[in-house]
This record gives sequence, C-alpha cells and structure tokens, in this order.
Amino acid sequence: MTTQVVTQIMDSNSVNRSITRIYHEIIEKNDGAENIAVIGIITRGEPLAKRLKKLIDDNTKSDIPMGLVDITFHRDDFRERLVVPQVQNTDIPFSLDDKTVILVDDVLYTGRTIRAAIEVILSFGRPAKIQLAVLVDRGHREMPIRADFVGKNIPTHDGEHVKVMLNEIDGKDSVQLLHNNGGAK
Repeated sequence: MTTQVVTQIMDSNSVNRSITRIYHEIIEKNDGAENIAVIGIITRGEPLAKRLKKLIDDNTKSDIPMGLVDITFHRDDFRERLVVPQVQNTDIPFSLDDKTVILVDDVLYTGRTIRAAIEVILSFGRPAKIQLAVLVDRGHREMPIRADFVGKNIPTHDGEHVKVMLNEIDGKDSVQLLHNNGGAK
C-alpha cells in the first residue's frame, strides 16, 4: 500500500517573509520602482503578483502597472495533456515597451511554464528586461531558465511534488512537499 507523506516546508509566516524579502530584492536590484511592471502567471502567480504590487506601491509611494498572463495555449505539451484546459484571459492593459517586467509564479520547476509566459509577454511588446520572481525553486530544469528572485529553494527528487497553497485561492498560505512512501504491498 502506497501512502502519501506530506512535509510542511513553509507556513504562513515564512511565505509572507519570503514575499517581503523578494519585494526588497526587486527594489534594490532595480534602484526603486520606476519603470517596473508586475505580471503574474495564472493561477497562483496572480495572488503573489498582487501581494508584490501592494508592497511595492505602499512602500515606494507608486502605482506600478500589473497584468496577468495565461499560458494555456502556449505550453509545449498542450496537445499531450489529457485534461481540458481552463482558459482564462491574459490581461496586460499597459505598454510593455521599455519596462522592467517582473514575471511572478509560485513554483519554478522545468522552466517550460516560464518559457511559455515569456512568449506571451513578447507578443504584447518589447520590455527592456524580464526578471523572474518565484516563491519556490525546486530544481530539475529542462530549459535554460533561472529565477532572479527566489523565496525558497527546495531541492526535490523524482516522484516528489511541491504544493503551494495561497490564502486567496486555498484559504491558507502554505508550502508542502509531497512524496509517496512505498509501504507494504
């Protein structure tokens, strides 16, 4: 019998501390908030992007633009997936030209989601640069992509899964590592 083992990696306090640290790193790396835009990858990148925008706006007395990107039809495995995709709208209601775009997602894994998001972003304009902010980097890249801002590095093995829960979607903030424990057959 196989059982699933759940290990709590981050609680609400550590999630919030990580987001605050990422905010500080973004401001430091970019010498302030001027010319920054935040774009969240739907689904869990959206609330993280909103939290970062709020921190940036509140602490720099600015109102940076924010958008959302849906990568559903830009995934390279779109036709191979067996589930019917939940299509949502990409919403980038401002010019990206010459902006520093902070692309936000919950977990960086193979890099394929980020590649797809960059493809969507570039179809909307030509940013000066794109920087990546993720709550969790779990390794195992299949694309030459790295995050500029990381909340927590969680090295994983095959068969392990990182589950991010955010208050806005799941009712609580948490990061868990899930893996199967073979047990007796």
